[in-house]
Amino acid sequence: MLKIYKSVFFENYANFKGRSRRKEFWMFFLVNWAISFIINLISPTTDLYLNIFLIIIFIPSIAVAIRRMHDINKEWWCILVPFFNVYLWTVMGDVGENTYGSDPISELEYLMELGKDLN
Repeated sequence: MLKIYKSVFFENYANFKGRSRRKEFWMFFLVNWAISFIINLISPTTDLYLNIFLIIIFIPSIAVAIRRMHDINKEWWCILVPFFNVYLWTVMGDVGENTYGSDPISELEYLMELGKDLN
């Protein structure tokens, strides 16, 4: 989980091109939620640390959301449509290459996630 988070945060900080699979997208937001929760536990009276954290993750959050839209072959502006984007973040991405690049998940990883025995 932290490997995926580090990949989004450090390697793709402001990368708005390419595709991001569901697992990458949701793990990034899950870890951000956990960090925000811990910051609130440590410092419940002041929002300074939380605000600093939110400023730091603003660009990577937008970038991973746009890449997630690219994974299902939608344009970036779909993240601006309320409720529809939540649905789009949950659907499976296009298998194989689409307009925005190659599939971020290999066929082997896809089969392993489905729980199939490859022997």
